[in-house]
Amino acid sequence: MATMSPHDLSRAQLNLETAQIAWRELQRHFASGATIAISAELDLVEVAFQISADNKSQVTQWVDSGKISRVTDAQALAWYESDVMVWAIVARPYVLIQERR
Repeated sequence: MATMSPHDLSRAQLNLETAQIAWRELQRHFASGATIAISAELDLVEVAFQISADNKSQVTQWVDSGKISRVTDAQALAWYESDVMVWAIVARPYVLIQERR
């Protein structure tokens, strides 16, 4: 039986903490500036793992390439008006958001 590394266990735990939620339920987090949009190109759990592991070089690369960014007012309004369901996970102090595919 193969054993999991601590990193694999951490990723598995994060995967269990991901949830589908209505964007409207996340308004207070958006209002406080804590919501981060994650591009569909990226794995939401991997991004949460890299943020929680404080991997600044990887996170900076994603920010610089536009693959992660704060949720904009326009994006928040569009999601609110469309009553969009999103994938979300907490990577303190942020709530990471990814549109459902």
